[in-house]
Amino acid sequence: MQFGLFMMPLHPPHRTYADSYDRDLDLIVKADQLGYTEAWIGEHVTERWENAPCPDLLIAKASAMTENIIFGTGVTLLAIHNPIDLAHRLAMLDHLCRGRFYWGIGTRAIPTDLELYGLDAGDRQAVGERSAEVLDVVLKIWENEGKFEYHGKYFDISAPELDPVKERGLYMKPFQLPHPPISAAATSVRSSSIKNAGAKGWIPMSSPTLSIPNLTGHWEEFSDGATGAGRTPDRGQWRIARDVLVAPTAQEARERANAVLVRNYQQHQQPNRQPSLLAGSKTDPSLPDEAIDVEYMMDNIWIVGDPQECADQIRSIHGEVGGFGTLLAVTQDPDDHQWEHECLELLKNDVGPRIADLG
Repeated sequence: MQFGLFMMPLHPPHRTYADSYDRDLDLIVKADQLGYTEAWIGEHVTERWENAPCPDLLIAKASAMTENIIFGTGVTLLAIHNPIDLAHRLAMLDHLCRGRFYWGIGTRAIPTDLELYGLDAGDRQAVGERSAEVLDVVLKIWENEGKFEYHGKYFDISAPELDPVKERGLYMKPFQLPHPPISAAATSVRSSSIKNAGAKGWIPMSSPTLSIPNLTGHWEEFSDGATGAGRTPDRGQWRIARDVLVAPTAQEARERANAVLVRNYQQHQQPNRQPSLLAGSKTDPSLPDEAIDVEYMMDNIWIVGDPQECADQIRSIHGEVGGFGTLLAVTQDPDDHQWEHECLELLKNDVGPRIADLG
């Protein structure tokens, strides 16, 4: 099993933006040194707790500070982007990373992000259609040779053909051809996004808030999508994100979880969780929404404990869902920054060897 980071990123509102980014970069460098394979950076424009409106900027800087870790957008919110800008920014980023880059995509966004861009959050069909058209334009720009035109519902594009004498026109391609590997992240029950990922041969990624039954449902959807398209589903591709807090002792882990994970949940996640997201955390659909409290999350969703306890919890998840390839640890921002350093070290060096047989 491989280990990676899922960096939403989470930062309490009292943390300054500059300090937030320094902490994020510090953790990415630490993860690279420890041998974590990848780091996915989130994107939100109106979310104060997840203050990374331009993850490509953070990735660009982090790529210059690291050697091996692969970066991913976690995710690009397709609906809010202009596809011409997006195609060029990501292609340039792929070159800056020299191919250490995955493109994570999402077809929805939080309501305030959509509102900022003049989109109706209640019109899920229109948001989905726009997202699909943005993706279509980006991929066609990257594969284009010669004159490029696109006449869709949301975008009408006629690009200047590259003049071989003046060297002006549409020319930018990614470092990785035909494009960086694509990942689709999913948070909802029986996600159509993850089924589409299977059909397209993309990397599947499951949200950190999903219960075991709903994780199993994700794999079933991905597998159905893959087999329906004549592909063989590969569990080694599957990324599962989880809030993880490993400490030297069980007591320390519980105390730190109460200080950090509980704070995050009560102040940030719980007030903003929609019924569909709450449904994803339920081990039984009949559970009332109010049952999904911090005690429930501690017992059913989060991975908290000393190295052996965390190894046992990961082994249990792996067995119940039938196997997966990479565990993505959600990065935390405790006031004592060394807690997160220690967590990453223990997860890789003490938990990892205990589950090295899991593939």
